[in-house]
Amino acid sequence: MSDIDRDQAARDALRLIGPDPANWVPDMAGIDHNVAIIGGGQTGCALAFALRRAGIGKVTVIEAAPAPDQAGIWLTAARMNLLRTPKSLVGPEVGISALGFQAWYEARHGQAAYAAIDRIPRVVWAAYLRWYREFLAIPVRYGTKLEKIEPADGKFKLYLNNGIQIFEYTRKIILATGFYGMGGMSIPAVLTDGLQASRLAHTDQHIDFAALRGKTVVVVGAAASAFDAAGVALENGAAAAHLLARRDQIAALPVTRTRMFPGAYDNYHQLSDALRWRLARRFRDAGSTPTVDAIERAVAFANFHLHLGAPLEDARMAGERVVVRAGGKEIACDFVIAATGYFADPNARPELASVAGDIMLWRDRVNAADDPYLGAHPYLGAGHEYLPRDRSSAPWLRDIHVQNPSGFVSFGLPIGDVPSMRRDIPTIVAAISRDLFAADARLHETRMFGDVPPDFPAELYAKSVRG
Repeated sequence: MSDIDRDQAARDALRLIGPDPANWVPDMAGIDHNVAIIGGGQTGCALAFALRRAGIGKVTVIEAAPAPDQAGIWLTAARMNLLRTPKSLVGPEVGISALGFQAWYEARHGQAAYAAIDRIPRVVWAAYLRWYREFLAIPVRYGTKLEKIEPADGKFKLYLNNGIQIFEYTRKIILATGFYGMGGMSIPAVLTDGLQASRLAHTDQHIDFAALRGKTVVVVGAAASAFDAAGVALENGAAAAHLLARRDQIAALPVTRTRMFPGAYDNYHQLSDALRWRLARRFRDAGSTPTVDAIERAVAFANFHLHLGAPLEDARMAGERVVVRAGGKEIACDFVIAATGYFADPNARPELASVAGDIMLWRDRVNAADDPYLGAHPYLGAGHEYLPRDRSSAPWLRDIHVQNPSGFVSFGLPIGDVPSMRRDIPTIVAAISRDLFAADARLHETRMFGDVPPDFPAELYAKSVRG
């Protein structure tokens, strides 16, 4: 079957919904973009298409990675064989099923093949996302890094760098920046202080697993990325992989599933602050659960060693080797992988340096002494917008919308991942549309009262007029 035949259903779907609406947002002097989307991965591209369908033009998508295959995590930091989410979830197609993964996969492999897969292979998902971006002709500016956001008289000045520093102005910003963009990599200080940089990597970073052949590896952490990292190391011939889990058992209770019914999913933001905080704390107490296949991938090797009740205590160089102490035991190794997740804090993002101090955090709303990690998450409005700590100041913060995992406490899901797309992409687009329309209300009023030519002349019916 040719690619043309495979894409026929998708082309028909676009034909049946009609052409993209014309841009209805008035041009303004000194404005380069109505919306700047920071991040050209799955979320950024899906938002760009949704804004296009909402008739919002002058949208730019900025991506720091130099090439399409390096944008997002799927061909870089992600190492799972299968996605961790069900294959049936609505993804970037949001309302147009012919653009979804199932339609794309069945067009290439048939319905039986789709029925046969339990979850989506990671590299196949990456191929689908590439098709989605190319089929919908979503322009992404690769190799362009956002260095700073600065409020500037009703708009934002963007300090960009694509090899040279350039300045552009936008009315709205969407941060579709993934896990790293929520704050940064969380690496225990005992590792960064005690080890040579060449002997340590976070799972978010590039790791030359081939170079670990014959080496002993220690993985700190016990979520899915930890088991995947251990599995990849062993698949590449590592002599041994030791996984350090601080809990006495691997977290196995996926408590977030209890909030996945439509009522809670669709209305989560309307819950009280106290209830949302309790639910976030419940997740933290239960822990992030690895998938069955991630565990099986590692335990299939006899040289995989799982250490339970082994919180990291110390790490140091001992000649050419590394010595890690955890749970009262010492392990000599050659390389340490920190599968220790990320932290959320806008104050840690250099691009937000000029605005972060005004952003309301969850610790400004609740007593966060029991969990400072969650307390540093931003407290987002209903349209995923930042809110000012002092409601009388920094009103422009509401024009920065967040679609990265730092929205977890506010919205109850790892925002920016597939499970959040069906709800959050329409929510953000609707909020931006509403704000832009309200900001230019006088111009739109003039337009709506404007003169229009008649559809037909009176002569059309004149001969039938009686009396």
